[in-house]
Amino acid sequence: MFEITFFGTSASAPSIRRGLPSQLIKHEEHRFLIDCGEGTQRQILKSGVGFKRLNKILFTHGHLDHILGLGGLLSTILHWESMDEIEIYAGGMALERIHDLIYKVTFRGTQEPLPIHLIEIQEGPIFQTDDFQITAVPVSHRGTGCFGFVFDENGKRPFLPEKAEELQIPIGPWRKDLVMGKVVTLPDGRQIDPDLVLGEHRRGSKFVYIGDVGKTSNLIETCRKADTLVIEATYMENEKDMAKKFGHLTAMDAAKLAAEAGVHQLVLTHLSRRYREKDVLQEAQSAFENVTIAHDFDVLQVRRTETSV
Repeated sequence: MFEITFFGTSASAPSIRRGLPSQLIKHEEHRFLIDCGEGTQRQILKSGVGFKRLNKILFTHGHLDHILGLGGLLSTILHWESMDEIEIYAGGMALERIHDLIYKVTFRGTQEPLPIHLIEIQEGPIFQTDDFQITAVPVSHRGTGCFGFVFDENGKRPFLPEKAEELQIPIGPWRKDLVMGKVVTLPDGRQIDPDLVLGEHRRGSKFVYIGDVGKTSNLIETCRKADTLVIEATYMENEKDMAKKFGHLTAMDAAKLAAEAGVHQLVLTHLSRRYREKDVLQEAQSAFENVTIAHDFDVLQVRRTETSV
């Protein structure tokens, strides 16, 4: 299961109710900040999430509304939090701006308190554990080096306790090893193959985050059967030409992508102050029913849906 906390859901400039783009993705003990718009550290504090273990920051691209909060956040984290290092992931052009923000502004003339690793993103896996992986996906926005991120939980075979009871397998380390796919020898000498107590393989949850993006035709397979897709909806169809000019989507564009890719839930973010929220939602729901609009401080859990294949 992945958990998303939205810190900023506005487009380009903050509004009274919406901060600039930033969100936290959690899986077990791992935490990833995606983007860091101006005011992000205050939003983190206000949410109650705090800075603990917030040492991996992913950037969709290098536009100022997505990176300007990084200087203040790093200054706070590196001076007050107990961390060994900070890892920052971004495309090449974004890293150039981020480098300048860190070393020519935030820590100009001083040594940063902890190592900061700037990691250039390439298409493909960028982070992996035994339980999940994160894949970077190129997207079309303004300029090069813009990315979305796919969070894929590893699949597993569910343990069938009724089968274990039938085989009189004691509760203890033997069951744990069977869950891990190991053949076990019971105290009575019997050998048990895990196939006897494990069900059919089920894929894990899939979460896709797409920031600023101007077209969706190359994202259908990326989003295919996602349990949750979070994506921008900066414009509405009545200003589709402007959306195209600035490399953004309309709410309708996002909804059509969700429908074609067969996602379970669509969450719209990066909303412009120029529209009423209910109008954005209505436009999207005309093409895809299961749509919600993200608000600052919303918390969303992404689980494998039963309809997923």
